[in-house]
Amino acid sequence: MAQHFGGGASPFLIAGPCVVESDDVNLRVGEALAELGGKLGMHVIYKASYDKANRSRLQGARGPGSERGLAALAKVRAATGLPILTDVHETTQVAAAAQVADVLQIPAFLCRQTDLLVAAGRAGRAVNVKKGQWMAPAGMAGAVEKVRAGGAPEIAVTERGTFFGYGDLVVDMRNFVRLRTTCGTPVVYDGTHAVQQPGQGPEGSSGGLRDFIPPLLYAAAAAGADGFFLETHPDPDQAPSDGPNMIPLDDLAGIVTVALDVWHSARAGGTAAARSQGGGRAVVEDRARAVPPARARK
Repeated sequence: MAQHFGGGASPFLIAGPCVVESDDVNLRVGEALAELGGKLGMHVIYKASYDKANRSRLQGARGPGSERGLAALAKVRAATGLPILTDVHETTQVAAAAQVADVLQIPAFLCRQTDLLVAAGRAGRAVNVKKGQWMAPAGMAGAVEKVRAGGAPEIAVTERGTFFGYGDLVVDMRNFVRLRTTCGTPVVYDGTHAVQQPGQGPEGSSGGLRDFIPPLLYAAAAAGADGFFLETHPDPDQAPSDGPNMIPLDDLAGIVTVALDVWHSARAGGTAAARSQGGGRAVVEDRARAVPPARARK
């Protein structure tokens, strides 16, 4: 079975649209991600949700549902060769999702649901557990224990921010080391939901601060994240959900390239690995200047 959460030589990337959309959008994003992974030598996992069951509003976009959504994800896998990640919200969804997905993801709001965590572990797939927005790093040890009890071959934990009052989140950059120490797993930085502003969008939907994605991503790369989680879309302002905090697809490669340079430079003390990227610290600085901030929402 392929290893999805890296061996430490390079970060891995989980990326894709928030929800499963048309085949045209799904494949356009998937093909771009496959090209990016090949160019940068990164393991890329395509992510999209077939059912966002935790929308803030009844009429919020949830996706196409299990049958159509999983069929669409299977098309992406066949066309691009990329492994697939998708969310599961209930124990009854696990078996079907595991038929298509290489990685099952537990949403942050459900990271303490014992039956769901154990069932995901039993599916024989890698499992990514998102840290609840209210959880201390040490509290995630219990979530990982439940997934391990199910026998999951690989587990990762994702830092996606902590509630900072109402309608805002903040990321404690110390948490990458703390989560890895307490959970004994690779730790992912979710650059999308870390800049989400719950309830701050139109009619109570989630808003977001897209321009902060690149600098926070670079900080997380230096602070110890083992992988990156980034939602991306050809036109985020027209996306059915999470548009304000998604990276435009055309900007993704430049942003990830800088993050990769920072990641290697930080782990080599800013010398050997940075030189292997083509010229040391100056390369990181030059690339950072060359990449515009993710385009703000119109």
